[in-house]
Amino acid sequence: MPTYQYEALDSAGKPQTGSIDASTSDDAVQQIRSQGYFPTSVREQKVKGDSGKTSKGRKQKKDRGGKKKGKKKKGEINISLSFGRVKSKKITQFTRQLSTLQDAGLPLLRSLQILETQQKPGKLKTILGEIVEDVEAGSTLSDSMAKHPKAFDRLYSKMVNAGEIGGVIDLILQRLANFMEKSQRLKAKIKGAMIYPVVVIIIAVVIVTGIMYFVIPKFQDIFNDFEVELPGLTMWLIDASSWIAGTRIDQSIPGWIIIIVSPFVIFSFAKLLRKTGFGRAGMDWLLLRIPVLGDLVEKTSVARFSRTLGTLISAGVPILEAINITRETSGNWVFERALTKVHDSIREGETFAEPLREAKVCDSLVVNMIDVGEETGDLDVMLIKVADNYDEEVDVAVQALLSLLEPMLVVVLGVVVGTIVLALFLPLVSMIESVSNPNG
Repeated sequence: MPTYQYEALDSAGKPQTGSIDASTSDDAVQQIRSQGYFPTSVREQKVKGDSGKTSKGRKQKKDRGGKKKGKKKKGEINISLSFGRVKSKKITQFTRQLSTLQDAGLPLLRSLQILETQQKPGKLKTILGEIVEDVEAGSTLSDSMAKHPKAFDRLYSKMVNAGEIGGVIDLILQRLANFMEKSQRLKAKIKGAMIYPVVVIIIAVVIVTGIMYFVIPKFQDIFNDFEVELPGLTMWLIDASSWIAGTRIDQSIPGWIIIIVSPFVIFSFAKLLRKTGFGRAGMDWLLLRIPVLGDLVEKTSVARFSRTLGTLISAGVPILEAINITRETSGNWVFERALTKVHDSIREGETFAEPLREAKVCDSLVVNMIDVGEETGDLDVMLIKVADNYDEEVDVAVQALLSLLEPMLVVVLGVVVGTIVLALFLPLVSMIESVSNPNG
């Protein structure tokens, strides 16, 4: 069994070294952690005489994060694929881990080094490596994170900055981790609720398209052989079947290709439209006015903006700066406009609640709770209570949407299938009559 040499930190942040027998490096890390240590470097101990040329390489100096500063070994590949943004789930997990390490009393730099070492190769590991270097060089954590907006957005870096100023970085990280976990749970609830209707719709479209492509043409051949006069509904069904199969004379692209491509075209067009100010405003305004769905969007937006603003204010971020950050992360143009009015009102020395009441984007209960919080000086507490209350309201709205969608899907599928059956049955009646009465 291989022997691994390790460097680690104990619960007080003091460095520890030693060796341990394990089958793999992952097993070694688990054994080290079970002893109450935080491993910073784990490497397999070479057998004597294995390679005399590498003895010089073993003497390479390490930086404070446990990384070798010598040349890479021959054949070693260090590639990090880092496209796009870092997933919010990874950032949430990192925040919770950093909060735990800080709460345990470990120095900030040591905590970052431990978390950077544990990360799998990727964009987040690369970013954490750069943050470790910046912090080691004397930069603040918030300034280092602000350089990487694809991982740590403005809300994140501002909250960390407030924690650094107040000397409560561990508490701020804990609040930030709670905030991100609750936001992720809210998104997961909505996405989970949408899976069932989306899957049902996709399966229904595939089945109906298959019937139109494979089954209807065979009935058409039967009708042509018996020379039956077809009703208008049957003619329409056969015409639709020809369009899907692409057998119409005036058709260049089969309909089944259009059916497959259409969702992607619509989705891409919607994304492009949202990049324009007018398109985004129109889509967000329209979403809030769709029955049932609009109620869900409103409650989700209220829960998001109230929790974001409450968390920022409780962290010590100035209220005008907190409102600006909340406005940028609200995700809905209607609420952005309302928060802009709130920002201007507070800047001019007026209240928070009045412009929100005039905007009519929230229930009167929400506005009244914010008004009370403003009067008592507990605005952050009231905003968090509003968010908690609306998280529960979102659950109710999701269930209401599902309760409405399920019977609607059944009715729509029943109408589609019934129409197909009726269109095929009507000519069969004429065929049976012609066969039973050949002279009639």
